[in-house]
Amino acid sequence: MTIHARNPLVLPVYVPSLILMFGNGMLIPILPLYAKTFGVSYGLVGVVLAAEGVGRLIGALPTGILIGKVGRKPAMILGVSSVAVSTLMLFWARDIYEVMFYRLAAGFGGSLWNIACHAYLADATAVFHRGRALSIFGGIHRIGSFAGPAAGGALGTYYGLESPFLVFAGLASMVVIVATITFGTETSPAATTVGAGHIKRLLRIFRSHFRELATAGSGQLFAQTIRAGRPVVVPLYAADVIGLDVQAIGWIITISALVDMSLFYPAGHIMDRFGRKFAMVPCFLTQAIAMAAIPLTHSFTELLLATALLGLGNGIGSGTMMTLGADLAPRDSMGEFLGAWRLVGDAGYVGAPLAVGGIADLLGLSPATFAIAGFGLLAAGTFAFLVPETLTDDAPPDRPPRGGQHA
Repeated sequence: MTIHARNPLVLPVYVPSLILMFGNGMLIPILPLYAKTFGVSYGLVGVVLAAEGVGRLIGALPTGILIGKVGRKPAMILGVSSVAVSTLMLFWARDIYEVMFYRLAAGFGGSLWNIACHAYLADATAVFHRGRALSIFGGIHRIGSFAGPAAGGALGTYYGLESPFLVFAGLASMVVIVATITFGTETSPAATTVGAGHIKRLLRIFRSHFRELATAGSGQLFAQTIRAGRPVVVPLYAADVIGLDVQAIGWIITISALVDMSLFYPAGHIMDRFGRKFAMVPCFLTQAIAMAAIPLTHSFTELLLATALLGLGNGIGSGTMMTLGADLAPRDSMGEFLGAWRLVGDAGYVGAPLAVGGIADLLGLSPATFAIAGFGLLAAGTFAFLVPETLTDDAPPDRPPRGGQHA
């Protein structure tokens, strides 16, 4: 029996995501340094790093509507194709504004891929196995981020900072092929028309789920801000304050990602057995402490320890935001709700690089890092005191999935 037969999520979702996130991981130590080669300020470096998040932000709501119109498979393929082309074009970028535009396009394509996968996983899994299914999806992202930065650092060192762009574009093209071949019948049919019906449904979601989007959405906004702050703060602090080279930075990020990825299955088990809060609150509290420790480091080893603690905190929360969004999403408007949910979270991804860049230009990197740590505390407090527990199904956590569904 094939792997795909045992778990229909592996080949169409997990394997392509692994390939894509490995390529994305290669860019983590490269993009801040590549942006600096254009002779720009920290603020513009922050804008470059925020551009992908802006693309996701712009794409969140249209993506939810598009999924309802064309279905998940076409959206996934279109999204990854956009990522491949826009990343390839970075190799020939002539100024910082071209770089911003290509990262914006990559973010829009990434939004299509991620929301389509999220909707598929949410619809295909039962609530008491959803945490594990989505924590595996989050773990796939972390596995890619584990090996990616070291590979990107090595490529950047020996073949130039632009070389990872070519490799990532090739990997994204592979994802298009794999998803096209392996993604089969959807779990629910796509709508056949788009227009007023989808727009009205989207507006109805904002009205009827205002409280969830205001409270849980605020927590997600804070959570994604501290998560997005890590790939901005660590490379810049390592290079400009401690004086490390690109390969050393790649290893620091990779080791942190190793700690991070090792916890995705325990995170899913905690969510499905004890509740979502038991993973979310420790996740962001630990990250806040670790982020606040970064300005106190002065060497490779000290920075490595701080980033390893960051990885520990983030790993505990693998898949938490996706699981919370899936728990809250109405079954008849899954794509539209998750588009709105991602819109809120992506605002955090956009805000973090801009906050780091702006505060660093005015006050320095250390105050910017403390500010990002504060968002982690806000996230932990919001989830602890303002967001209700969403694991409310009466079925016991160890019961088999309904209808033979796979997690």
